[in-house]
Amino acid sequence: MKLRTVSTIGIALALSVAGQVALSAKRPGKSPMIAEGAFAALGGFRSLAAEAVWFRADRLQEEGRYVELAQLASTLAFLEPHTPEVWSYSAWNLAYNISIMMPTPEDRWRWVAAAIKLLRDDGLRLNPGSPELCRELAWLFQLKIGGRLDSAAPLYREKWKAIASDVAARQAWHELAMEPDMMHDVERMLGPDVDWTSPFASSLYWARVGVKDATGQEHAFLSEIARQSIVLYKKTKGVAQN
Repeated sequence: MKLRTVSTIGIALALSVAGQVALSAKRPGKSPMIAEGAFAALGGFRSLAAEAVWFRADRLQEEGRYVELAQLASTLAFLEPHTPEVWSYSAWNLAYNISIMMPTPEDRWRWVAAAIKLLRDDGLRLNPGSPELCRELAWLFQLKIGGRLDSAAPLYREKWKAIASDVAARQAWHELAMEPDMMHDVERMLGPDVDWTSPFASSLYWARVGVKDATGQEHAFLSEIARQSIVLYKKTKGVAQN
C-alpha cells in the first residue's frame, strides 16, 4: 500500500473518531472531561486529526459556514486543549460570527453566553491564567456586552445583570470562576461598592487576571483593556474621574 493511501486512511479514521466524540460531547449531560479522555484515546492519530480539523476549519470559514465551523472548532479545542489559540478561535466564532446570524436578540445571547462559558469554564480550566484567553474574555465583556458593537447589546447587559445578581445574592462567585483576591483587586480600583453586574467590572477582572502572566505586547494590551474598563465603568456609573 502506498504511503499516500495510508496517510489518507489515517486522516479519515482520525476525523471519523474525532467527529463521533464531538457529537457525543454535544449531547446533554456530557462532561468536557469525558471528551478529553476520549480524544486521548486517539493516541498517535491525535496530531494527525488536529491537522485535518484545522484544514477543514479553514475551508468552512472561507465558505462562511460558521455553525458547522463552531462544531468543528469544539472538536479542535479538545484535540489541542493546551493551545489557547484554539479556544479563542472557537469562542470568537461563537460570539462574533455565529451570533449575528441569529434572528432574535435572545438567540444571539445564547451564542455569546456559550462563548463566555467556553473560554471561562473549559479554556481557562485547562490553561489557567492564559493571557490570551483572559484577553478574549475581557474583550467580550467590554465590547460585545458593554459596548455598541452589537445591536442586541442592551439585552446582553440585562442577561448578564440577572446572572451576576443571582450569583451575588448567593455569594457563589465560584460559579463564574471569580476568586476573592482578584475581586478585592478590582474593588481597590473601582471602589468598595463595585457593581458586579456591570460588564466593565468583569472586563477589568479578566484583564487583571491575564496581566499577571503576560509579557511584552500582551501585557501592554491587557493593561490598556483594564484602563479602558475603569474609564467606561466610572462613566456609566457617573463616578467622577480623578
